[in-house]
Amino acid sequence: MKIQQFEDRPLAHYSYAVLDESVSEIILIDPARDITPYLEFARNHNARITGVIETHPHADFVSSHLELHRHTGATVYCSRLLGAYYPHTGFDDGDEIVLGKVKLRALNTPGHSPDSISIVLEHEGTDKAVFTGDTLFVGDCGRPDLREHAGSIMAAREVLARQMYHSLRNKLGTLNDAVKVYPAHGAGSLCGKSLSQESSSTIGDEKRSNWSLQEMTEDQFIAALISDQPFIPPYFGYDVEVNRKGADTLQDALAKVSTSSTPVVPEPGALIIDARPAGIFKSGALPGSVNLQEGNAFETWLGTLVKPGETFYLVAENPEKFSVLAARVAKIGYEPFIKGAFVLKEGPVKMEQLDIADFKLNEAAYTILDIRNAAEVAAMPVFRDALHIPLHELKERAGEVPEEKPVVVHCAGGYRSAAGSSIMAEVLRGKTSVYDLGETVKEFTLPVQQV
Repeated sequence: MKIQQFEDRPLAHYSYAVLDESVSEIILIDPARDITPYLEFARNHNARITGVIETHPHADFVSSHLELHRHTGATVYCSRLLGAYYPHTGFDDGDEIVLGKVKLRALNTPGHSPDSISIVLEHEGTDKAVFTGDTLFVGDCGRPDLREHAGSIMAAREVLARQMYHSLRNKLGTLNDAVKVYPAHGAGSLCGKSLSQESSSTIGDEKRSNWSLQEMTEDQFIAALISDQPFIPPYFGYDVEVNRKGADTLQDALAKVSTSSTPVVPEPGALIIDARPAGIFKSGALPGSVNLQEGNAFETWLGTLVKPGETFYLVAENPEKFSVLAARVAKIGYEPFIKGAFVLKEGPVKMEQLDIADFKLNEAAYTILDIRNAAEVAAMPVFRDALHIPLHELKERAGEVPEEKPVVVHCAGGYRSAAGSSIMAEVLRGKTSVYDLGETVKEFTLPVQQV
């Protein structure tokens, strides 16, 4: 028996293959949009993919369960509560899948969503592992506030938080301490608030160190779980519905994206996502462009700054980037919203370079815009008099930024400020200058006595 973990680092997503060599069969759990790694794993082990299990309809990425069913004939398993539109077999409390010497047992573990399940792996009569989806993470548990407006069953966060309390204690907490814990997400995911960098754990270790499994009353747990959760990107509800229906085959979907190796002239007012490096973008971009660079957080911020159904143009620095960028867009199911993808060497809109020396001497002459999240600002203030508007709120709240002084935009390391400064430059064009502090922000911190 072999358990293989696959990681999609930009989305902090873990998926799994369970292989039983005695029958050369594989069950996949929570697969990502691209089926290639799973087919390669099966090919390398001379095995067949016979089943795919969805622990719940994911909000932060599009799964390939339907494509895998069509490509391999694998049975898709999910909770009957999910309300799936694709061919599937119900998998809830009491249901089992036998894979040679391996038995996979369903546990209904609502809390993150009403239809969440966990899967206990039993090998030769002993529980060895549990795949916890978004119910139990290493160091955390799933947030309960993503299904108030999405899915076949909608539930208030307080109701789901109460269910999570019991799922953790009465279902997962009853497993043997030695049972390995394999979650669907790690640090960086917005599906929880304090996920560990570790990719796996054990039930015993989580009982000892995970805040959500410590001794507390139900009401104390609910209050703690609901508080201080990160923002919810607009695409989350959309992806829940895409996953309930099942996504189109990836290559067919990408083939529909119109690409051009020469610049396109978008219509006035069009939204343009310019994925070129910040330095190239600042030397010349198109009006209306948001500089969302190809970085680790590209998918999340795309689904945050672009609402479901909102069409956009995608700009790349060279034709070789088209396939990479389009595939990343498709990971959150946004490929139908691409009006066109094209290469741009230089556009008419340039961003000025900030005079760092002058800024350091005359901070008061600038409006400093901090676009980090509230928790980041509280934990590490950078400028005492900065205006704080998180990036995910910036498009709606841009009118709050004063026009009287030049604006300097910063985040924690330069990725978000490239996007934020491009948004503000468009809003304030012709009114005042907008600068991106970029990575130079690392040279600034408030002395302790001023924090």
